[in-house]
Amino acid sequence: MAPPPSADLPLTERLLTLAKTLQFGWFAGHLTLILCTLRYSLSWIRFNYSTFAPRFAYRTAFVAAAATYGIVVYKTFKARSKGGRAPAGIAGAVGLLSDENVQYLLLALVWLYSRQFLLALLPYAIYSVFHVATYTRTNLIPTLAPRAAAPATSPSASATGAASPGASAAGKSTAPAHPVAESIGRFVKQYYDSSMSVVALLEIVLWFRLLLSAITFSKGSWILIAVYTAFLRARFAQSSHVQSAFAHFEARVDNLTGAQGMNPTVRQLWVTVKGGVRQAYAATDLQKYVGGAQPPRKTQ
Repeated sequence: MAPPPSADLPLTERLLTLAKTLQFGWFAGHLTLILCTLRYSLSWIRFNYSTFAPRFAYRTAFVAAAATYGIVVYKTFKARSKGGRAPAGIAGAVGLLSDENVQYLLLALVWLYSRQFLLALLPYAIYSVFHVATYTRTNLIPTLAPRAAAPATSPSASATGAASPGASAAGKSTAPAHPVAESIGRFVKQYYDSSMSVVALLEIVLWFRLLLSAITFSKGSWILIAVYTAFLRARFAQSSHVQSAFAHFEARVDNLTGAQGMNPTVRQLWVTVKGGVRQAYAATDLQKYVGGAQPPRKTQ
């Protein structure tokens, strides 16, 4: 992330400087997504999610999601273009679609024009919580309450010519970080990995929710599950959390179908399903058809 504005500027100018950056728009988008998710979730809990206000909150959340991921994709590929690292042709298209930020951007646009699913919002909201927290810690708090800069030398050092132990040659700040920033840092460090596991689980549960809609022949459900299956396949290839969630699911079903008294037909059906899924996964590996580097990890 870009550094916060200079502490020498007045507070108003620091805030204006911060607000003019594209990164602040990214932060505002994530904050909007969180607030809209909370609004829609409250209506969903009260079974009142079909009125105008919750529907507006739902659509606005995905507009914000598309904007935030669009900003990251724009900055990433702009940097690659300047560095001459943007591949062209089929390899370039595959590389573009292999970027996780692009995948979440495209999926946000799909959800924007599809029927409402609370499960579709929750993974985006969890990501946004950590993005807002990180931006608040590294940019917002230092702008509102900048750390005091320490002098390059202490009064006693001026006589001896030696610099004070806590001061740097550049006169950088040696004041402790703001306690709120430290608390946010501990929160992110403590809960990030477990939250990503929750996101992976939600994305898998959402697939089964879409499968249920497809089985009942809801309008557009088969197209939606086909698109989401492609997304989840890409997530499995790139996310260790998704791989772990699928491994736990597979182990659970293995134990269930392998129990004594289980119908052999059910056990054989599960073995057939697993084999079919693995074959489909291998057949849809675009990298082996076009070659090229491994897909980039999500930087947002």
